[in-house]
Amino acid sequence: MPLFEIETDSHIIITWAENDDAARELVADAFPTDTVARLTKRPRDTWVISKGALGLTNRTFDPCHIARDCLSRSAGDKVNAIRLYRMETGSDLEQARKVIESNMVMGW
Repeated sequence: MPLFEIETDSHIIITWAENDDAARELVADAFPTDTVARLTKRPRDTWVISKGALGLTNRTFDPCHIARDCLSRSAGDKVNAIRLYRMETGSDLEQARKVIESNMVMGW
């Protein structure tokens, strides 16, 4: 069974289907309000997502390492660590809070 990449106005769906019509039917069942913008039969039976295309190849930016450093510099003061993390990374308050709290739980 071929692997299809189906792009709608709201989703990118990767699925197996017997043919183009079956792939379109699958989208109509799962997302009835979506319109199919592109339907591509993949040449192989696997799907690869390029980390480079997603911007995940920058090895110098390790959010956990930065968060642990901020926690260390703030002597474990969460509010100060969040402020430091925001200054280091340019993250918004919510993202900085999540990263700092996640690293606090892991025992920075």
